[in-house]
This record gives sequence, structure tokens and C-alpha cells, in this order.
Amino acid sequence: MRVSRQKAAENRERIIDAAGALFREKGFDGIGVAEIMKAAELTHGGFYGHFDSKDDLVAQASQRAMARAAMNWTNVTAGAPKNPYAALLEHYLSPRHRDDPGHGCAFAALSAEAARCGKPVRSAFARGLEPLIEIIAKTVPGRSKSGRRRKAVAAVAELVGALMLARAVDDPALSNEILDAAKQELLAAGNR
Repeated sequence: MRVSRQKAAENRERIIDAAGALFREKGFDGIGVAEIMKAAELTHGGFYGHFDSKDDLVAQASQRAMARAAMNWTNVTAGAPKNPYAALLEHYLSPRHRDDPGHGCAFAALSAEAARCGKPVRSAFARGLEPLIEIIAKTVPGRSKSGRRRKAVAAVAELVGALMLARAVDDPALSNEILDAAKQELLAAGNR
């Protein structure tokens, strides 16, 4: 039975969304095509009608997750016009974000794996990083555009690293300390 173009497009979107969450929860290699298709409530056989390979899906799901992150960051900063930088730090370095990797930052969940992937995935990560840097550069104090960008690049690196470490340790007090220390240092650095 043939599927309409609209239904095929809807199915593709479901696959990308399901893969994005599962990749962030289990890693690129921790989940197979069959499990992704099951999560999307589709048959395994239909996968290659939508994607050339699992790597193709990895790149597209990563790109989608990062675009949504940029949209989310924009909403967070817009919702806190008096101090958008602090609001973003509070949002990102929260226990809620730490405890829900499937719906959280793809950089914190997948950067180590992406570094070992091919060019399409690494390119998706590079393209996904730029909007986040730009969002922070617009919110962080600083006299020059280049100085704000430098602070923004450092802030993104610290945000991602802090979230990765907070997720990696099994001591809840230490995990919370990592989040809080990073938040305090980023706030202090942002005001210099």
C-alpha cells in the first residue's frame, strides 16, 4: 500500500523526533534502527525509504535537536528581558535539565560521540553551535562584539562541560555542586 506524500513526510518527522530523543538518552551507538522505528511506531523496513543510512539520520536528528535548542534559548532569553544571560544559565544548569537527557542539550549528551563521527555529523554540530553562541553573545555584557563572542564561546563550553560532568557522577550532592559552581562562575565571568 502506497503512502501519501503528506503521510510520508509525517512519518519522516516522527522518525527524526524519536531518534533525536533516543540518541540523547542512549548515544548514537546505543540505539539501533529497529528501536528507533519502533519508538516512531513504524516498521523497520520503512527506514531506508526515508534515510540513506543511520549516519544520515544521526546528522538530521542532531540538527533538529540543536535548532530546537536555539529556539528554546531564544524563548528563555526573551522571557527575561532584565537579565537574559542569568535566566539562560539558570535554565541550562538546572537539575531538571540534567535529569532529562532525552529532551535536553544534544551537545552535552552527544559531543564526545560526535567527535568520532564523520563529517556530516560534525558539520551538523558546528552549524548547531553557532546560533547558541550568537544568543549568548547578545546577552552577555561586554564592550566589544569580539569580546562578547569570546565570552559566549567560553560560556557554551563551560555550560556543556558542567552538564556532562553533573550527569556523569553518581553523587547527587557533587552533581548539584557542579551545576551551582558553573552557574556562579559564569555569572561572575559575564560581568567582567
